[in-house]
Amino acid sequence: MNRISQASALLLALYLPFATSECLAGSAAVGVPLNTPAMRVPAAQNGVLIDLARAGTRLVAVGERGLVLFSDDNGQSWHQAWVPVSVSLTAVRFVDAQKGWAVGHAGVVLATLDGGEHWTLQLDGARVAQLELDAAKTDQATAAEPDAALIRVQNAERLVADGPDKPFLALEFVDAHRGLIVGAYGLALQTTDGGATWHSLMGHIANPNGLHLYAISRQGTRWFLAGEQGYLARSDDDAVSFSQLDSPYEGSFFTLQSRADGALVVAGLKGNAFVSHDAGARFQRLSVHVPVSFNDATRLADGQLLLVNQGGMLFRNSEQTGAALLPLGTPLGKPVSSVIEAADGSLIVAGFTGLQRLAQPATAASE
Repeated sequence: MNRISQASALLLALYLPFATSECLAGSAAVGVPLNTPAMRVPAAQNGVLIDLARAGTRLVAVGERGLVLFSDDNGQSWHQAWVPVSVSLTAVRFVDAQKGWAVGHAGVVLATLDGGEHWTLQLDGARVAQLELDAAKTDQATAAEPDAALIRVQNAERLVADGPDKPFLALEFVDAHRGLIVGAYGLALQTTDGGATWHSLMGHIANPNGLHLYAISRQGTRWFLAGEQGYLARSDDDAVSFSQLDSPYEGSFFTLQSRADGALVVAGLKGNAFVSHDAGARFQRLSVHVPVSFNDATRLADGQLLLVNQGGMLFRNSEQTGAALLPLGTPLGKPVSSVIEAADGSLIVAGFTGLQRLAQPATAASE
């Protein structure tokens, strides 16, 4: 496993424009943050926040240097959670009002049982690398292609030698037991017991070049992955294995989301966005008037998809809007990394300048 090249580092920076240098650091550099609880931060809601999730009606935000915030009043006020690490966190998901997970730099996986107020460390990059090496050696014994199996073992050995310096970038959980996490260089691990144990899925995902994986989406037992250089993959066997899809674009995809009608929307660099109505067999371009990279998408309570780009512009898409991405409200004029709908219908955005609440933005919709 080679270290992150300059080009790959740029792609990671585009996806996580607010990430600190720890993403590119070696094991010595991340050793201290892995063992240091996140510091209490004054006015933490103005810190660098990267991702958002709902835990029931509660909102949870994660970001730089282990920062986790939660709100019980639809984003009007925020409280800082206790976190056992101070590496940056890149993604967060909940399966109910209490149980959730967050992932981040240095191969960190955190879990919470109280709606995000307190977190425990389930996994770090050193253990992730060893899990992949163990899996690669086990699979090598019965591999149909010995040369490919040997290369996988060698890559896993390099991963171990690199130390815990590879970030996880996305996660998806079916319930309190089953989940999938993915990240840089094709990192992919799965759990079936709520994170008590994990196993590597890298040998079962068609990703021969080890491309970074940035997004996950699930439709029942069908799963999708998206990543750098236009990488797209689909599983038809409930995430047991993934086959690569033909991509409509060679640039990186940073977000992947399903509409209420089952259509799959994928978006990324330079405002490129596409929709598929046949589970990724074919894609149609979604028209947008600005070439600014999309960072995130979320499905609203009314079934529409809402996409946000690095310029702070919001766009909506649905079965009714067809192949168009329609602007929603006024551009925020600042980078946004994530967006989510609060229980009262307001929108919360996260980014370099912290958190912002947009009260009832649907009334400001504009075409």
